[in-house]
Formats: sequence, structure tokens, C-alpha cells
Amino acid sequence: MPMVTVSISPLQAAGIRAAVDTGTYASSSEVVREALRMWDAARKRGDICDVPQAANDLETAVKSSRCVADMFADYEAERRRHN
Repeated sequence: MPMVTVSISPLQAAGIRAAVDTGTYASSSEVVREALRMWDAARKRGDICDVPQAANDLETAVKSSRCVADMFADYEAERRRHN
């Protein structure tokens, strides 16, 4: 599998560690892969969009203001409700 290096905030790192420590995910890589799958799915659904396009359409700009972290938090909350 290709290796990619990214920088994240201490808060993001703590969130990833917590997800692994609680057993929700087996590894930090699994957390990141899940977040990327959610991001890709959101892009395909049109839940997030390219910024230049959003600048021309207020409704789209508001829709795109939702960040991936918000989507991930919603996903985790929904997942906890069903477990």
C-alpha cells in the first residue's frame, strides 16, 4: 500500500488515538482510510464541492462549508446509535 505523510492537528491526532484506544478502530490507518472513504462518498453525492464552483453559487457555498470532520463526527454518532 502506498505511504503518504500528512500533518494533522494535535486535536485530530488525539481523536484518532481515542478511536483506536476505545476499540472503535484497529489502527490509526483504519481511521484515516474510513475518513477518506467518507470524504470520497460525500464528494460523489455532491455534499462537498470545489471552492471556485461554490463561490458562484451561494447555496452550494453554504453546503460546502461543512467540513469532513463534521461529517465524520456525524457518522460516528450515527454508528454509536446503532450499536
